Amino acid sequence: MPRTTTPTRPRKTMIIIGAGLGGLSTGCYAQMNGYESRIFEMHEFPGGCCTSWDRGNFTFDCCISWLLGNGPGNEMHQIWLELGALQGKEMRHFDVFNIVRGRDGQAVYFYSDPDRLQAHLTDISPEDARHIRDFCDGLRKFKKALAVYPFLKPVGLMKTTERWRMLSRYLPYVNVVRKSITVLMSDYSAKFRHPLLREAFNFILYERHPAFPVLPNYFQLASHANLSAGVPEGGSMGLARSIEERYQRLGGEVTYNAKVEEVIVEDDQAVGVRLSDGQEFRADIVVSAADGHTTTMKFLGGRYLNDEYRKLYTQTIEEPGMVFPGYFILFLGLRRPFPEGEPCTTYLLTEDEAADMIGIRHASMNVQFRSMHYPELSPESTSVVYATYFCDIAPWRELNDGPEQASRIRKGEELHTLPVRHGRDYHQAKRQVRNAILRFLEKRYPGLTDAVAVRDMSSPLTQVRYTGNYDGTVLGWQPFVESGETLEVLVRKYGPGLPGLKNFYFSGVWATTGGLIRAAAAGRHVMQFICRDDRREFTASIDETKPPPTHVVIPVGPPRRQPAAEPEPVPVTAGSRSAGQGAK
Repeated sequence: MPRTTTPTRPRKTMIIIGAGLGGLSTGCYAQMNGYESRIFEMHEFPGGCCTSWDRGNFTFDCCISWLLGNGPGNEMHQIWLELGALQGKEMRHFDVFNIVRGRDGQAVYFYSDPDRLQAHLTDISPEDARHIRDFCDGLRKFKKALAVYPFLKPVGLMKTTERWRMLSRYLPYVNVVRKSITVLMSDYSAKFRHPLLREAFNFILYERHPAFPVLPNYFQLASHANLSAGVPEGGSMGLARSIEERYQRLGGEVTYNAKVEEVIVEDDQAVGVRLSDGQEFRADIVVSAADGHTTTMKFLGGRYLNDEYRKLYTQTIEEPGMVFPGYFILFLGLRRPFPEGEPCTTYLLTEDEAADMIGIRHASMNVQFRSMHYPELSPESTSVVYATYFCDIAPWRELNDGPEQASRIRKGEELHTLPVRHGRDYHQAKRQVRNAILRFLEKRYPGLTDAVAVRDMSSPLTQVRYTGNYDGTVLGWQPFVESGETLEVLVRKYGPGLPGLKNFYFSGVWATTGGLIRAAAAGRHVMQFICRDDRREFTASIDETKPPPTHVVIPVGPPRRQPAAEPEPVPVTAGSRSAGQGAK
């Protein structure tokens, strides 16, 4: 594999673009390995897409519905502990990963425990017992496979002995991995006789992912069953702040309200960045954990894209389904509790119910009573509802008659994520969607509309304003399709950089595919490539400044016809069993 650079003198300083989890992770591992790093972030806060904001007495958390690796028994967990993300916090786990409700109100509870799941699904459809058993047997095997899934080191940097060791650990699970990665979930679910199961299996992961095989569904459910896909106390901003604190304790520096406009290149080497106010900063290494399209086409002006990368960033990226879509989000802060509320439910919608939801990709909506995840983020005896759907940006752009992002001076300081004027049609459209969602929720939860104290909405254009992400995507490249597979090939071939450009690297979700753990792992991986290029031995350590995380399981309860009181959390230690958990 070609190296990004052959240094003539030791590289010591590093500039990182973006204080999302990818940038913060890169900074932490840079400091652990003796580099002097500085992060430039255009927003006023860390986290990027991993964020929350206040409305009145409510905090609206718009990211973590589950966090892969928040429990032990896998390499993902070690990364979070190295980043200081979980220490001193309570990890909360639900015994149901998601509920899918059909248009007639019938519900499928996707228990992550395979025994409970098999029993529940068989009760719904005895005629599908054989196919149900096949799925749950695969889940049982995947629970064990997670312990050997590699996250700590990129395969491209593994020595031959390390690869053989990894493959030997995988041997017991080869068949279930091979089978689950080669069969689309849409094809697998089509084999169910029961019409609701046939549809519901496509919504295990909240939204419908047409290109996803069975494997990612197994991965999420198995992690959840192993108490390693819950939510962390303090939510998304709490997670980002914890990693920011770890970075600063290690000696790193973050500069906020600093928008990068250009990566400075001299003699085919990245030597620094130029900010929107004209300031220039120099360093031996530049790492972009910002949006990939912005980085390649704006910061670098389209240079250093060979045929493979040029196709990826100018053609493939524009094809349907190559990047994850954005979301439309409605938050509601409610004056009273709704004990009948469920932690996480995907509702399958009728055509009439979905008609006013602009940009909706599939006739479904995910609704979470977010206050069950994060009770500390809203006043006592209140509720927070988080309603989302996969949303295309195109119809919102057609309604917009203003800029998508703009910088302005406020109190003598240049800010880059302030509200912009999208025009009357855009705001009328947001109200249309809000009212459609409220009508739907009011039918399910009578009295909800009158209980609304505060509310807020976000479209894919909102995501562009705050992060600059391409088309408002949250997760970047889509796996299991041409874009994600091409990226993996290019990283193996060139490393996380661009051919012909020295001292430059990518990090974050645009250097990989997936969610928060992938972004965090990308920071670790890019630093392993940098240490390799600098002939340094990579090192990492667990943050021991706070006590280890604790764990509780919150049972959602069996399917019920009448609303029941909200259950009390059941404390457990990581990896133990509780009466409501079956064989977790």
